[in-house]
Amino acid sequence: MIRYEFLKDQNMSAAYDGDTQIGVCQYVVTDQGWAIVHTEVLPEYGGQGIARNLVLMVSDEAEKEGVPVIPVCSYAKKVLG
Repeated sequence: MIRYEFLKDQNMSAAYDGDTQIGVCQYVVTDQGWAIVHTEVLPEYGGQGIARNLVLMVSDEAEKEGVPVIPVCSYAKKVLG
């Protein structure tokens, strides 16, 4: 079972399989909002929608805080575009 966590103090969302981190979506806080700069999932976990869930988690948390999201990485642009 894949577990997702939003780690605001580390500016990222992360996915875990047990204790192993298998994916991240990292963002940078700017004057304009949260810029999603990197999304990555281990290749063996590809095709399960994990990266998409990580991007959407960051986007949802930003929305809760009233902060705009700026997709910078190509995958975040694809998901949020």
